[in-house]
Amino acid sequence: MKRFKILKLVLVVILLGGCAVFRYQVPDTAIRTTPVPPLSAERKADILALYHSLNQPVPVSPEIFIKAVHGYDHIPRDKDLLTIIDFSQPSTEKRATVIDMEAGEILFNTWVSHGVNTGENMAEHFSNTEGSRKSSLGFYLTGETYRGKNGRSLRLDGLEKGFNDSARTRYIVIHGADYVSPEFIEKEGRLGRSWGCPAFPLDVVKPIIRKIKRGSVVFIYGEDPDYLNHSLYLSQES
Repeated sequence: MKRFKILKLVLVVILLGGCAVFRYQVPDTAIRTTPVPPLSAERKADILALYHSLNQPVPVSPEIFIKAVHGYDHIPRDKDLLTIIDFSQPSTEKRATVIDMEAGEILFNTWVSHGVNTGENMAEHFSNTEGSRKSSLGFYLTGETYRGKNGRSLRLDGLEKGFNDSARTRYIVIHGADYVSPEFIEKEGRLGRSWGCPAFPLDVVKPIIRKIKRGSVVFIYGEDPDYLNHSLYLSQES
């Protein structure tokens, strides 16, 4: 009887606490307060060598890849995985890439949506403000998963103050959507758009979430001068 009461109490705590009980804790040291060190010529050469050695053509430019990896190098993480979302490309392109950095292998390359107020086919306007329905740029760490109105979803913690640190309070998460598909592109000439979340195709979102959840790096890139000139994670030499 006593054992039953203990189990019942544990169940109540879980139900009341929800995801907060199991929240993945992002290291405080991940949020930078000073700029990353300048990119050395030696490390830049290493990054370019990795770029050219990957198992398939990389769907981002060498310049963006260098920025992504240099930031990744300075983020405490639990997984050697890097997801690059390149919002300088139109939504009709497969602009989301998941890379196993230890194995030097591209695991996924697929479509991803941007926010409804970020643009039509091109992502042009970005925000960290709640209610903006715009995408946010910068580096993130993946958190815990949960099941919501969009099915299995993955929480994101923004690591850049003023650019994406409101991601959790804005409910900016990775989730699947039926408007992220080649069929939608064929019909509308672009992907559908989210309220700011990076939404993935329904047929790949679950394996992607399973792979990258809890402590891997996500880099969302866009051609925004304010971000490119002021991010503490981007070395201006890169």
